[in-house]
Amino acid sequence: MAFSLTLAVYRLLLPFLFVAAFPGWVVKMLRRGGFGTRLGERAAIYQENTDFEPCGATHVHAVSVGEALLALKLIRAWREVDPDQRFVLATGTSTGHDVATAAGIPGLRVTYAPLDFRWMVRRYLRRFEPARVVLVEGEAWPHLLLACRRRGIPVSLVNARMSPRSARRYRKFAAVVRPLFGMLDKVAIQQAEDAEVWRDLGVAAENIVLTGSLKFDPGAGRPVRRPEFHDMLEVFGRKPVVLAASTHAGEETWIANAIRSALPDALPVIVPRHAERRAEVRQALENDGHHVVLRSRFAEEGGHSDPRSVFVIDSTGELRDWTAHADIVLIGKSFLSTGGQNPAEAILAEKPVVFGPHMENFEPLASRLVDRGGALRAGNQEQLARAIRTAADPDHAGGMTRGATAVLSVHEGAARRIIALLAAPGSTSK
Repeated sequence: MAFSLTLAVYRLLLPFLFVAAFPGWVVKMLRRGGFGTRLGERAAIYQENTDFEPCGATHVHAVSVGEALLALKLIRAWREVDPDQRFVLATGTSTGHDVATAAGIPGLRVTYAPLDFRWMVRRYLRRFEPARVVLVEGEAWPHLLLACRRRGIPVSLVNARMSPRSARRYRKFAAVVRPLFGMLDKVAIQQAEDAEVWRDLGVAAENIVLTGSLKFDPGAGRPVRRPEFHDMLEVFGRKPVVLAASTHAGEETWIANAIRSALPDALPVIVPRHAERRAEVRQALENDGHHVVLRSRFAEEGGHSDPRSVFVIDSTGELRDWTAHADIVLIGKSFLSTGGQNPAEAILAEKPVVFGPHMENFEPLASRLVDRGGALRAGNQEQLARAIRTAADPDHAGGMTRGATAVLSVHEGAARRIIALLAAPGSTSK
């Protein structure tokens, strides 16, 4: 009863919420780029693709660029097992769409996920007739789940992640969300501690499977060094390279100053979480006395050996491989913001990791890393400078990377386990 009432309210309010959010979304897309590209797909209006048979493919929904990268790891691993398997990757952002398209994976069609209006979802499912739908990490839209259930299309959630804050919020409305999450056929969780949360939210115990994290699985691919990245860094002539990954507002100058204090000869490389913040980040750093070089302007401006230089990576989808060129990696959104970011790519690249006090979204992993000597936690700027100096010591760095690798070893084979779960008999539409 509670779910039916909530669904009715959702259907009533959805058009108004869309209208209210639309101007902000347009501004964001204009800043990010690619606003008008294949706009009709967001309303489930598709151009014919004669090179791709639409029906019977596995559909993977990955809203953000990070989720799209994770989906690509899964698709690559699956095609190694079954080269004939076809995929549709439905993403929610132009950056995610661009990254997925650039991957050039055979048997993959990239499209935009439709908005969660009933008629759009129905048209999307009629057009593609997916064999199964796979959601990455946490997107569960009511109309999509309901429509798939009515058509006998199994929906699974992989690499399921639930932050403590989200879990508390959902539990307050358990009567409403339990029927929604109960429509998931399988939930592949990253750690055993998450099973209780998903049971409380309505997923049947037999449908919850511990697979480990796809992002932490070394067998699903590691960051790789790119010659063009190496050449750019060489122009600066500075060592070590200290990379701050996925930073948020206010962190850039705070981190750059800590790096400069710890290692005056180091090259700070800042990778903002949102590339469209480039002007804001550049202004803040320059106001603080740093000489900023943007990745997007490198061809025109080049690098500088100036000791005040900071290299800002204002591109999308490159963080993973920039990590391979770093000597030390600092985890953004953990120093001045709340929640943290995923340290997996840095660990898989065998780099020493330092993060701040706010890793709430990645507990208990963060605590395990610290306890095993696989990462350093810094509570303030002075501690961060000290941690950077410690991580710059080769012997200490080696111990950190070995400890971190041991912590992640339990996730080895996660991609293989997820694929086996999704490809099991009965896991496709009736």
